[in-house]
Amino acid sequence: MERLAYKELKKWKESERRKPLIINGARQVGKTYLLREFGKNEYRQCAYINCDSNRFVDDVFVDYDTKRIIMSLSAALTIDITPGDTLIILDEIQENPRALNSLKYFCENAPEYHIAVAGSLLGISLHSGMSFPVGKVDMIKLFPLTFNEFLLATRQNGLYAALVSRQWDVVSSLQSKYIDLLRQYYYVGGMPEVVQAYIDGRGLTEVRNIQKQILFNYKRDFSKHTPERETPRVNMVWDSIPSQLAKDNQKFIYGALKKGARANDFEIAIQWLIDAGLIYKVSRISTPTPPLKFYEDLTAFKLFMLDVGLMGAMANVDSANILLGESIFSEYKGAFTELYVLTQLMGLDIPVYYYSTNDSKIEIDFLIEVAGHVVPIEVKAEENVKSKSLKTYIDKHPELKGLRLSMKSRQDQEWMENLPLYAFVDEISGRM
Repeated sequence: MERLAYKELKKWKESERRKPLIINGARQVGKTYLLREFGKNEYRQCAYINCDSNRFVDDVFVDYDTKRIIMSLSAALTIDITPGDTLIILDEIQENPRALNSLKYFCENAPEYHIAVAGSLLGISLHSGMSFPVGKVDMIKLFPLTFNEFLLATRQNGLYAALVSRQWDVVSSLQSKYIDLLRQYYYVGGMPEVVQAYIDGRGLTEVRNIQKQILFNYKRDFSKHTPERETPRVNMVWDSIPSQLAKDNQKFIYGALKKGARANDFEIAIQWLIDAGLIYKVSRISTPTPPLKFYEDLTAFKLFMLDVGLMGAMANVDSANILLGESIFSEYKGAFTELYVLTQLMGLDIPVYYYSTNDSKIEIDFLIEVAGHVVPIEVKAEENVKSKSLKTYIDKHPELKGLRLSMKSRQDQEWMENLPLYAFVDEISGRM
């Protein structure tokens, strides 16, 4: 399964300033698979070690003597670990904080070794006395498959190539195919195991069963890695997200979790889910001036799940409603479409915010910064794109040009550009 992050791994390997690498991300987004494929294809050999409940790892990482650690790993794995042609992979690194901290010493004392680790970093903060190797590691964050990667996984290479090259005439002529595949992506989502089951033809029921198993595994992680008093609060925040997104005003409301609930009751739970990569927080901004971070309203925000397919499974949305009916793009107040757009933006590694007036009469779904310019984004689930908010917003800020994402074909107007929902990522990326 081709992942676009593979190119980043190749750049890391070839970098003269290479440091030990951490691939971070939520559980089950494909971190281990990607590293093992990279090691198999780009190195002579791969030394793989799983740190989860591994007494051998505990014995090896008793100190930070990198020479002794390499010798111990070589002996145990019967691999002659040599610089440059061996990729050392430490999997589930969050289960062994001492192994994580050893990356600092590999950076300082043994930079010639190529070492990469995979982990969600869950529970690291619970291990007292251990520190994160700040400044001593390179980081790549892996997300679920984007729609572009879904096209590659389903062997739609021609459709993918047209999007990447922004051949708008070709894209417009193939609109029905893109929309059909977008429907499939809404149902399947981007979790690699789910996508693999789908392309293997194992059926929609099996796809949904795997999604529910992933959701179950996440909840099991909540009880395993959070302090006991926080676990119920983490569950409450997590379970509330589909209903919060389906509201007319999608701003996160603490009172929807528990009557009389306040921010300080759930701040730790929300931050834990963010750190685990399971939810994304999009804050409100008050002024469309770069840098947007300066105008962030920390008290108003929306929370989104990491994957549109998992949200469908959590909400028990029937497959026919997504794959066959016309309602999926408009029902649930556009929650699926807005979540889809955000998950695609996250892969671009740019700050994402939203805007609303105090009386909520004007709301812009997302604001991003591209090459120093603020771009207001309006998300419309269908071809019906009537809305006053974006036009009113641009009239008040004529220095900006809006971007509307909908099911309509590309259309460039003086104050706004419309892009198809299935074809906006490469256009934004091309401007960066």
